[in-house]
Amino acid sequence: MKYKLAYQDIRNEVAKLCKKFPSAYWQKCDREMKYPTEFVRVLTEAGYLSALIPEKYGGLSLPISAGAAILEEINRSGGNAGACHAQMYTMGTILRHGSTEQKARYLPGIASGALRLQAFGVTEPSSGSDTSSLKCFARKEGSKYIINGQKIWTSRAEHSDLLLLLVRTTPREEVKKKTLGLSAFLVDMRDVIGRSLTVRPIRTMMNHSATELFFDEMPVAAANRIGEEGEGFKYILSGLNAERILISAESIGDAKWFIQKASSYAKERVVFNRPIGQNQGIQFPISRAYAQMRSAELMLIEAMRVFESGDNAGEEANLSKLLSAEAQLAAGDACLQTFGGFGFAEEYDVERKYRESRLYQVAPVPTNLILSFIAEHVLEMPRSY
Repeated sequence: MKYKLAYQDIRNEVAKLCKKFPSAYWQKCDREMKYPTEFVRVLTEAGYLSALIPEKYGGLSLPISAGAAILEEINRSGGNAGACHAQMYTMGTILRHGSTEQKARYLPGIASGALRLQAFGVTEPSSGSDTSSLKCFARKEGSKYIINGQKIWTSRAEHSDLLLLLVRTTPREEVKKKTLGLSAFLVDMRDVIGRSLTVRPIRTMMNHSATELFFDEMPVAAANRIGEEGEGFKYILSGLNAERILISAESIGDAKWFIQKASSYAKERVVFNRPIGQNQGIQFPISRAYAQMRSAELMLIEAMRVFESGDNAGEEANLSKLLSAEAQLAAGDACLQTFGGFGFAEEYDVERKYRESRLYQVAPVPTNLILSFIAEHVLEMPRSY
């Protein structure tokens, strides 16, 4: 894997930073279901989490391809960018649709690390991926909204100051189109947590800081609504392509870690008086995973090109997410098989990374929904749901 990549200088610096947090650090966080606070702090202080924020607000004004390089390198180095990636992909909603006052109020603090924006509340227990069926409701009362309802799978809410939240402001039966009547809010959780907001952690098979949120008459100032009332779905949607692109980069990073780990071990591990990497049964799955990774990487590069040109990158971003997640899982499976029984031992880190990689077949968008998107919006087949 010696081909030339964009932002090699940034990649090199991120790799140096990641060396300060070896496998033992991530294993301990995983074992204790602990948020990697120290890692996120160092990454923030180095300016990497403010990469996409404009310079006038204290950021680096870099394009999404630079953000993707940062997240990819974290995962390629053995870390887990899932602890902090939301700050990058939620930026799009605020930067594109937030008011001048909202940007001035929040972005400098986010860029400096004084404020942490890591929580994104959309999914609900009864709606799943059907965002138009959200039931969490905000009623307008003068200069504020009062929110009631529940969210689930809102990662990092315990470790975030701000929450980007999508709720209904008009009942679904009163709108002409089911995606209307949804509004987006930027919630300062420090004002309401423990009172009208309850955060409950959910233990999962990987350390992803998942939570469910309960809103009980939670007040939010109308000034914290992003854009127009009822138009929140399209504001959130505009940031989902960025999310898919950045998650794709993380998946590529994981795939590279697995491939490097597997190929190195295959050269060193001797069984029956020969390195196991001499056997085609070991070589071929790793080689095929490499081919999948490279193909997915090219799709990611194309998705970033289209996105940065200002065109609709829906097709490319979804294809990139699909192919990258599949390449990640194939590389993980090849790596685990190469290590055999040792792959299940905590000390080798393969089992942790394998568990983390499995997530992206399900989130942030399930594989089947991507296939449905391609069928309907690219191949113009009848809508299936």
